[in-house]
Amino acid sequence: MMLTLGLFVFQLQTVPYQSLQRNVDYRWPSNSRVGQRPALQFLGVNEEKITLSGVLMPEITGGRMSLLVLNQMADEGKAWPLLEGSSTIYGMFVVESLSETRSEFFADGSARSIEFTLTLTRVDETLTSMFGDLQAQADGLLNKASSAVQGVWS
Repeated sequence: MMLTLGLFVFQLQTVPYQSLQRNVDYRWPSNSRVGQRPALQFLGVNEEKITLSGVLMPEITGGRMSLLVLNQMADEGKAWPLLEGSSTIYGMFVVESLSETRSEFFADGSARSIEFTLTLTRVDETLTSMFGDLQAQADGLLNKASSAVQGVWS
């Protein structure tokens, strides 16, 4: 597994990307000052985008069907957790765009090569907001488990 977006797994059989570009912008507006350099003020993180790109060879790797699944995920307009195979948690992302270029066609019109670019944009504030208060979740599960056990023994 290279990466997962929700339940979609990026791997050799689906959509093996050849490059992953991550871009995080920060907000630093400036105020002009007389006789001095402008004063900058940090306002926080702006957008975070991840762009995956590569070339699919449907005879060897994933192809049209794998890209169709990503299109359907984008059509739902939902945010999906993005996790890397190396245990990196990126956060909640939406599919902002998916472009593909097909070339080198078979006699039936299917492509031998599909170049793709997938752009994802982060929508959660922090990883804490993504997972919530883990202690509260654990307490809730413990209470539910206790109630279930009490129901069985009653």
